[in-house]
Amino acid sequence: MKIYAVGGAIRDTLMGLPVHDIDYVVVGSSVEEMVAKGFRPVGKDFPVFLHPETQAEYALARTERKTGKGYKGFHFYADPTVTLEQDLERRDLTINAMAQEIGSDGKPFGPIIDPFNGQEDLAAKIFRHVSDAFAEDPLRLLRIARFAARFPEFTVADETLLALKAIVQSGELNALSAERIWQELARGLVATKPMHLFQVLLNTGAASAILPSKLTAQLAEESFRETFIAHFSLAGNSLEERCATTLMDLPASEIRSWADCVRMPIEVRDFSEIFSDLHVLVSKYLDTSYQAVDVLNWFNRADVWRKPDRAQAILNLAEKLGMNVSVLINAMRKALAINTAEIITGVPAEDRSNGERIGSAFEFARLAAVTSALEALG
Repeated sequence: MKIYAVGGAIRDTLMGLPVHDIDYVVVGSSVEEMVAKGFRPVGKDFPVFLHPETQAEYALARTERKTGKGYKGFHFYADPTVTLEQDLERRDLTINAMAQEIGSDGKPFGPIIDPFNGQEDLAAKIFRHVSDAFAEDPLRLLRIARFAARFPEFTVADETLLALKAIVQSGELNALSAERIWQELARGLVATKPMHLFQVLLNTGAASAILPSKLTAQLAEESFRETFIAHFSLAGNSLEERCATTLMDLPASEIRSWADCVRMPIEVRDFSEIFSDLHVLVSKYLDTSYQAVDVLNWFNRADVWRKPDRAQAILNLAEKLGMNVSVLINAMRKALAINTAEIITGVPAEDRSNGERIGSAFEFARLAAVTSALEALG
């Protein structure tokens, strides 16, 4: 049996990038032999094993045959007769279909095995699919979109763009799980150039099947894309900030609806919804002074009282994008600084066990603090 490092580890090494994870393929072995050598089987759909010492994943070389819809609709065949080239042929891109043998010391040695000219495409900065089987896996469209965001200097080969469009036209995207869609989108959002992810989705026609309809329509406009890119250059790199920046022009209700469809994490969803509501508030008072009741309503919506750090992060993002929120930041600080003990003391003793009465007292005090802050800056 022989062991090879394959895929992204070879690609990133050739690009001079740090390698965090290595995929290993074992050629000429069987399940029985791997178990006998101490490897622990963990794969459900095909034979994958954990190394007895490093716990790294090792997969038997395999071929695949399309048997159903989606990225799970494949039958895998792993056997000692499956060659390395056959295993590489089932991979998505030529730049991910390279390998290098691993010695007994665990280190790579010898030439890079490159049957599909991945090194040439790497030098030319081209995403090119390996075989016609590429279009059978809808997940690969999202992977290409995510790669485009990570490696923005690359372009998609014409024949690969046609293959991606074929995936969309086949309706296979509908077979993808919401979790996998979000996973790929999230990784693309925090990559170097998120707009490249959306551009691939637009160019292939996948945007209308995956993104909110309003966002898809906006992204089709050049002026919006330019603003979009400018905003990303100002926003931070966290997923919350990137997602909120992407969805800021959508009503919170539409964000909630899409978030449910793609199983967006609750904390990311809430951050995006509250940022959208802030954008509405700022736009409403673009040419006039804020009204204290509307500011307090947003503070309550953002749950400033229990999650001040999140509210501050949202306001900081708005400030980075050029929104006039300095007055809101000051008002929030004053509202948070009110003396809760004094407020409770001011409530008649017989009402201090009445939650609604206490809540009203806090609301009145917070409104007074916000009003005072707005007047001081007015």
